[in-house]
Amino acid sequence: MPKLTIAIDGPAGSGKSSVARLVAQMLGYLYLDSGAMYRALALKAIRTGISPDDETRLETLARDTHIELRVPSPEQEAAGAKNCVFLDAVDVTAAIRSAEVAQAASHVAAFAKVRKVLVAEQQRAGAGGGVVMEGRDIGTVVFPNAELKIFLDAAPETRAERRWKEHQEKGDRLTLAEVFDEVIERDKRDRERKVSPLVRAADAVLVDNTAMGIEETARLIVMLAQEREKDLVKAGRVG
Repeated sequence: MPKLTIAIDGPAGSGKSSVARLVAQMLGYLYLDSGAMYRALALKAIRTGISPDDETRLETLARDTHIELRVPSPEQEAAGAKNCVFLDAVDVTAAIRSAEVAQAASHVAAFAKVRKVLVAEQQRAGAGGGVVMEGRDIGTVVFPNAELKIFLDAAPETRAERRWKEHQEKGDRLTLAEVFDEVIERDKRDRERKVSPLVRAADAVLVDNTAMGIEETARLIVMLAQEREKDLVKAGRVG
């Protein structure tokens, strides 16, 4: 069977990361967390005192930064790591998951010049297929020719509750109301940004998992991938 490129897009709290990782495991594909790259750059900007609103300095920082995504060890995966993230050869897997870094990453990702640098890295990482990548512009910008595109969504209240639980597990003292407001603000910023806004690709399959768990959502996407593989073989395009 052919090895597909699977692009999963969606708003914050839709479960993209967990679903994409499980889909990759089920299919024997490589999982790539595109958002981790922006978080790593945001972390470096914070540490070096560069404002997340300074596009010129952020572009220079991106060009001078090496970010590598690796498969996590069994121990790291058991601890919840989706990818091991190395920033200039230093493991920052845990450091990029703070609320401060997440907010900064959303600003950093809005700049065209920064995205151009990191998108090129993402495309190199995913060349050749057999990958599952998630983010907010994977099916529209990073892999516009992906064989399977998914737009994963859920009700805002559901997404906020998921994010709140994540914060609770990390010990962050945020209320559900605060996280809900954060999710709504993030949605607005992601959908209205001038560069690579969050939109559903015309050929993406909409999957609403408001009432679905991670495993159920992943099984549905795996089924769609298997059907797509069969269609491609029949069409003689690959295989």
